[in-house]
Amino acid sequence: MSKVDDDWMRDHTAAPPVSRILETALYADDLSVTSSFYKDIFGFAALVDTPRLCALDIGGRSVLLIFKRGATAGGLTTDTGFIPPHDANGPAHFAFAIDFEVLPRWEAHLASKGIEIESRVEWERGGVSLYFRDPDGHSVELVTPGTWATY
Repeated sequence: MSKVDDDWMRDHTAAPPVSRILETALYADDLSVTSSFYKDIFGFAALVDTPRLCALDIGGRSVLLIFKRGATAGGLTTDTGFIPPHDANGPAHFAFAIDFEVLPRWEAHLASKGIEIESRVEWERGGVSLYFRDPDGHSVELVTPGTWATY
């Protein structure tokens, strides 16, 4: 048993541990256009690609879910259970972690794809963020270490 498990066994009021965020969900007006953007710009491979959902592998550690806007508002019954309803409107924000040394390559890559960098921020801890928009107006951030105390 790990120290975290030992601590939880002694104090049942503490939340059990969470290791990371596994999925991030976006909602797209045109699923084909938005999923193609992420496949093309980032080279992400599709894990699932249906008219309702495109699930993209992010470095073998997490999944970017892109749903057709409105297609999930009623939930989904599967052979193994029910997925509760969800949906969102308006621009979302999320960040992809990158190594500092590849930042210039990302700037050049985005420029070569015609992607305008909306903002560049240099953080107090030494990290750098690049912000740009996807086809649905979501704010996409590429961020290097030195941004948060945890990254």
